Amino acid sequence: MDPGNVPVLSGQRIELRAISVADAEALYNCWSHPDVSHWLGAPPLSSLPETRELIARLQQMSQEDESLRWSIVLPEGKVIGSCGYNNWQLEGAYRGELGCELLPEYWGRGYMMEALELLLNYGFVNMRLNRIEALCHPDNVRADKLFTVLGFRKEGILRQYRYTATGFQDVAIYSLLYTDG
Repeated sequence: MDPGNVPVLSGQRIELRAISVADAEALYNCWSHPDVSHWLGAPPLSSLPETRELIARLQQMSQEDESLRWSIVLPEGKVIGSCGYNNWQLEGAYRGELGCELLPEYWGRGYMMEALELLLNYGFVNMRLNRIEALCHPDNVRADKLFTVLGFRKEGILRQYRYTATGFQDVAIYSLLYTDG
């Protein structure tokens, strides 16, 4: 999906728009923040140019229908995080995996809940997904609460699912089915 064709998804307090290199500084601040990067399972970004490269890769993956990423934007235009589908499979599975990050100063205000509701609606209605998954570190209490409130079911732990700088890491897997809603 070409980033130019990524739809704008509008909520009451936020807008999701295609991730852009113009968002690099705001997303660098989010993705490299210690309270955020701790949960990502990847090394924190070390520079603005590295962030621009990651955004360019995400845009390329969007063009190749491998990933789909939005910036989470307040009405005044401030980018406070990102969310999207890390991957999906339609034929034979009709499932997708979402991911999300938010600047800590916006935690607990319902912004990510609103963003994910828009993302879930887009996944079920427009992409025609049947199952949406979310993976997170088993100790991420905030993510657990968010996914649970959104109706996801925790299915269990995928043992040593990721390899990180600190070694192999377990992840918790959550799912939401179209018929759950």
